[in-house]
Amino acid sequence: MEEKFPIVIEIKLTAKDLWKFSLYHAYWGSRGIFPAVFSLAAIYLLITAWSTSTAAYRIMFLVSALIFTVWQPFLLYLKSAKQAKNPRIQNGMTLSFDDERILVSQGEENLSLEWENIRQGERIGDMIILYMDRIRAYLLPDSCMAEKKEEITGLIKEKLPPKRRKRI
Repeated sequence: MEEKFPIVIEIKLTAKDLWKFSLYHAYWGSRGIFPAVFSLAAIYLLITAWSTSTAAYRIMFLVSALIFTVWQPFLLYLKSAKQAKNPRIQNGMTLSFDDERILVSQGEENLSLEWENIRQGERIGDMIILYMDRIRAYLLPDSCMAEKKEEITGLIKEKLPPKRRKRI
């Protein structure tokens, strides 16, 4: 891999990017077990008890089946769409990757993130997430990385040990 520093990308997140991130955090791993079991149980009861249940029970089973499969993802999308309208998200940011740090720039503000201070890097679908801590993270959609995706992925693999990166 031929490295040319800095590797600069412009990040402009969409409501869809934010929605994917929200869905991941709502449903991945142990957080997704209860919604999956609840929805499957409601669907099972809806199918098996259809002929013997009253209309009220049918509606209750149907609503129960739709809460985590339709309603919550819809609400997460509405929240993501609202977040995407925030000027800080709409204006985007510039990330400059080099051998020592990631420089984040937005307007007149700059923040330097040393590689050792990045808690974790993780790939979900078509996006890389760089976690600074449990609350702060930077989303790097493949669409924003474009032709620099391989260089950035290689740099992340080089700078973050395997225990601090997932699926990268």
